[in-house]
Amino acid sequence: MAELVFVGCYTGDAGNGTGITTFSRSATGDLTEVASLPMESPSWLAKHPSLPVLYAANETATGGVTALALSDAGALSVLGTAETGGAHPCHLAVTPDGRFLLCANYTGGSLAVFSLSASGAVQSRTALVQHTGSGPDPERQEAAHVHMAVPSADGSVVSAVDLGTDEIRSYTLSSDGSLELLAVSQLPPGTGPRQLVRRPGTDLAYVVGELAGTVVTVRETSPGAFEVVSITESTLGGAHGYGPNLVAHLELTDSNLYVSNRGPDCMSEFTLDDLTALADQPCGANPRHFALLGGTCYVAAQSDDAVTAFTLPVTSSDLRRYPTGSPTFVLPVSLP
Repeated sequence: MAELVFVGCYTGDAGNGTGITTFSRSATGDLTEVASLPMESPSWLAKHPSLPVLYAANETATGGVTALALSDAGALSVLGTAETGGAHPCHLAVTPDGRFLLCANYTGGSLAVFSLSASGAVQSRTALVQHTGSGPDPERQEAAHVHMAVPSADGSVVSAVDLGTDEIRSYTLSSDGSLELLAVSQLPPGTGPRQLVRRPGTDLAYVVGELAGTVVTVRETSPGAFEVVSITESTLGGAHGYGPNLVAHLELTDSNLYVSNRGPDCMSEFTLDDLTALADQPCGANPRHFALLGGTCYVAAQSDDAVTAFTLPVTSSDLRRYPTGSPTFVLPVSLP
């Protein structure tokens, strides 16, 4: 089975990338660039749960999403594009049944839903919900900024994380793709929530507090409604004088939680059960998204113009570097 790694990036005035770069991954975990598809700022990538189709959020002022067919040989070709209805889309997710694509418009402060065809192509926008409000940070929370939209395990509930309003706003997703407000959960002022990741098999979830430099543990008390359980500094260096920290991405394994920290420029590892801090791993300048694959962590080190890689668990191991312009997202895909 061949393994590929697709890397999204910022382009033009936003960065030094050219589009989606494809790397092949060897048995030892090394990456080799094999292709590049020019595209405007494909900053977030998502794969269809059952079809050989990828989706790219084109993070621009007009806001777009591009559907891409993935051939048996790993080549990408454009299926089509659509406007997202809001500026600077920054996150995409496909519902578990593969019927809908969810899109968070960051600057637009809105959540969009698109219907998908049986082949995975984007058909039409079925919903566009506009958030309003603000938070205590006058520069980053002057308005609503939807940063992530997370479907529940059965796809019936969509939870939108709003960095600008310090809220998680959850909606019921109907069979026709429309949204109805279900619950609004408030987080501590100034948290700047960026991501929400549920812990499978439990009622717990974890929220990245980008502006506060925290990981917020929450409990889902009813579908789409969350209450704060605890707040943890997102890096060991939080107590040792690191400067400003804009937390970026979070991943869970069966036993550990990992989070990338911009400012400290490190990956931090915690035990999952009680969030005991274990280690910080330097991982390149401005680490955004990362992916855990086969005992290796691959990091989109945006300001280093490289994907960096190190072996897990975190042991301050040496970094491997794979050049690519202004990377923002790392998507591993296995080919049959």
